[in-house]
Order: sequence, then structure tokens, then C-alpha cells
Amino acid sequence: MNDEQVKLGGIILKILIVDDEKLLVKGIKFNFEQDGYQVEVAYDGEEAIKLARDKSIDIIILDLMLPKIDGLTVCQKIREFSTTPIIMLTAKSEDIDKILGLEYGADDYLTKPFNILELKARVKAILRRMTVPSSEVRKTTLIAGDIELDYNTRKVSVKDKEVDLTAKEFDLIDLFAANPGRVYSRENLLDIIWGYDYPGDIRTVDVHVRRLREKLEPNPAQPTYVLTKWGVGYYFKEV
Repeated sequence: MNDEQVKLGGIILKILIVDDEKLLVKGIKFNFEQDGYQVEVAYDGEEAIKLARDKSIDIIILDLMLPKIDGLTVCQKIREFSTTPIIMLTAKSEDIDKILGLEYGADDYLTKPFNILELKARVKAILRRMTVPSSEVRKTTLIAGDIELDYNTRKVSVKDKEVDLTAKEFDLIDLFAANPGRVYSRENLLDIIWGYDYPGDIRTVDVHVRRLREKLEPNPAQPTYVLTKWGVGYYFKEV
């Protein structure tokens, strides 16, 4: 392991790898440990849920096809008690599987076989967006109508009631609320929020926006905050 360990707020970052392919897990584990991460491993869905609940995990790399409990169900169950970022691994290339993974609460996905450097880039992109550079002066909270964002805890509340958001959902509402009235195309949002040349379908953005509306809007079918500019993209209503 490198002497330089990866830290977030002074805490060494811990990754949970969930896959039943032991050789693959061994390779991923070795590469991330070389980069200074602490790594936990689970080879089935039941163990994954237990570790996610019992351990302090910063990011989860989760395979779709798992013994005992499949990856989508694991993702859904973890979302019942945690907003830890999840990257879904899938051997299937059909878009429906990828989108479904995001529907269940995954923040990103990667199709097997993949390059370990690309996986590292995905992890770094997600973790980077969980921090605010120390040189950046920023308010600790942002209030937009009934929505309040707490940047210290990365929590969101609506009418003083806390709402559980995934990392990508938080990043989206942060971008929208901090720039009211500005319209972002799907391509813009992929570039800004995902932070790299995202190979997936732009419908990924639609899935995240719909989930965001379901969690924040009084009536998701008639949103009052995150609005659609037909033929252009999405924007946050000035309040």
C-alpha cells in the first residue's frame, strides 16, 4: 500500500467491492489499495448489505449478478439506510439494465469488461464531488423556497423534513438551486455532474431528474422547482 493514503476530511477512504468473481475482486482490491484506499470485500448480496450497514463505507462498487441477493436488490436495500455512492458493474450491455440500475439508486455504472483506470476515474469523480476545496469560500447552506441544502453534511430538507438523496441527486439539485433560471441541456449535465466523458445514454439524466422530482416536489407530475424547457433541457425556477 502507498504511504499516501486517500483521505476525505482527514479520514482514510474505504471502498466496498461486491462481486462473486474472486480473481476480479482481487485485482480491483490490489489496485485501490496501491492507491491508498482501504478496501472491504463481499462475495454475495447478503454480506454486501451487512458490511454496508455495519462498516463506515465511502463508496460501493457493486456487481449486478450476485449469489443470494442480486445487485439491484442489494442497491435498493442499501438505499433504505444509506446514501453512500454506488457504482454498478454489469456484464449486460442492454440500456434497460443500466437505466434500471440507476432507478434503484445507483450513482453510476460500468459495463464489464472494463479498464481499471476508468473505474478509478469514476471513483475519483464521485468522491471529488463529495468535497469542497479548502480554498473555495462557500456558504454552509443554500435555501431556495422550501428546499434547504446543507453543504457540511450534504443533506437536503424540504419544509424542514430531511430527504435522502444519492450523491448524484445532491449534485444535481445543488447545481440547479445555485443557478436558478439557467437552462442545462442533458449533455451539459452529463459533463458537469458526471465529470468525465460519460459513455452512457443521456436518458440517465432524465432518470435522475425524475427521481429528484419524486423526492422534492409536492406533485412530481407538475413540478414547481426543477422544470423542463422543452427541446432544451432542465432548469430551477427562480424563487
